[in-house]
Amino acid sequence: MDIPIHSHLPPRFHSRDIATVDGGLIKHRVGGWLPPKHEVLKQWLDRKIAYVEHPSRRYEIPHAVIEDFKVFIETNPVVYMGFHQMFEQVPTKPPYNNDPTGKPQVRDYKLMLKLFNHIIQTAPAYEGGDLVGFPINAVLDWPMGTPAGMAMFSRPDVNEHFKKMFDVWSKFLTSEASRGVLNDDDDGWFGPPASGAMPDFVETFICDPSMPYHGFKSWDDFFTRRFRPGVRPVPYHDNDSVINSACESTVYRIHKHAKETDRFWLKGQPYSLAHMLASDERAKHFAGGTVYQAFLSATKYHRWHSPVNGRIVGIAMVPGTYYAESPYEGFPDPDAAGPNLSQAFITSVAARAIIYIESKNSDVGIVAFIAVGMAEVSTCEVTVKEGDSVAKGEEIGMFHFGGSTHCLVFGPQAKVDFNKLSPKTDVQLNQPIATVSAA
Repeated sequence: MDIPIHSHLPPRFHSRDIATVDGGLIKHRVGGWLPPKHEVLKQWLDRKIAYVEHPSRRYEIPHAVIEDFKVFIETNPVVYMGFHQMFEQVPTKPPYNNDPTGKPQVRDYKLMLKLFNHIIQTAPAYEGGDLVGFPINAVLDWPMGTPAGMAMFSRPDVNEHFKKMFDVWSKFLTSEASRGVLNDDDDGWFGPPASGAMPDFVETFICDPSMPYHGFKSWDDFFTRRFRPGVRPVPYHDNDSVINSACESTVYRIHKHAKETDRFWLKGQPYSLAHMLASDERAKHFAGGTVYQAFLSATKYHRWHSPVNGRIVGIAMVPGTYYAESPYEGFPDPDAAGPNLSQAFITSVAARAIIYIESKNSDVGIVAFIAVGMAEVSTCEVTVKEGDSVAKGEEIGMFHFGGSTHCLVFGPQAKVDFNKLSPKTDVQLNQPIATVSAA
């Protein structure tokens, strides 16, 4: 069960080393991937729909990957039915006759594909004084909450087409052509609104404001930016009884006595270790252990660092879903930021990377770091290999554009104590988050 955490801090482990709670999480807007104001989203989708439906684009040839997606939908009878039913099953009464942005609902897959075609050839701007970081999610949200949507977005062949589409988008986001939004205009990433959301950017991140685009080579280069040396020091770097934060993140859940298998789709979204770890034989060794989960915010840092001193003993890249959400977050109260309220659920089904780190401290044992892509591109890149020795705070990988969450999984032998850390707490990279007592 989820429990409050209590602990005695080790010598010099002061209370200021533990993050403080920073307000409540607003349903549908966790992590800043969608603006808190519906009006911003409404205006954003108004512009997108007006653009793709302009008469001058009536005969525009879509990107080949979108055309392939369309052919797939229209030639597979079950998928064709599902992509109709997911829109038909959205209630026609208020408020569901409007989509999450207040625009009349996108009611068919053809307009959906037109919007996808436009989105994957653009880089996200800081529009309306905020970020629309889940543009495809904003289009799909109500269909995601339907039974047909759950069935379609859980299909491997459907997710293969999303993956192909995201590969195209990723190629654009890693190109120089994607840098157009890295400017100081009002909708640029160095303009006044974005600078207010990312204060002290130049002092915090490696960049060169004297260079065009602050020296970033692409949108993705900007998204995966690095901290300047010394910005996130590694406290207790030589104390192997202290666990440090692997990501700049906000605590989502701390769960004791996780089961090897559980019904992760039910209300409460219990963790199911065998599914989270993709049926790896090591899953049984974590049964009864502890899961710590925290999510990354849109405007923050997106690289992962080792929470312990140790050695990489295993790596797994797991394909999965992009837009499946927990059935309990569907109608009658769908999650308008998609996977946000399904974060525990998606640890078992979403595309993810798993890194097994054997700590130097035998009382800690092997820690499983799980990086989970939540939506959009959400590519997981591992930058270490099996057999590597890693120091606490050393980079082990990164997320590319898209929502993201991560877990640290400890075996039942690890007497891990999270020192009164609780959900909704903001945690800096490398910050001490837990201690492990001797067996």
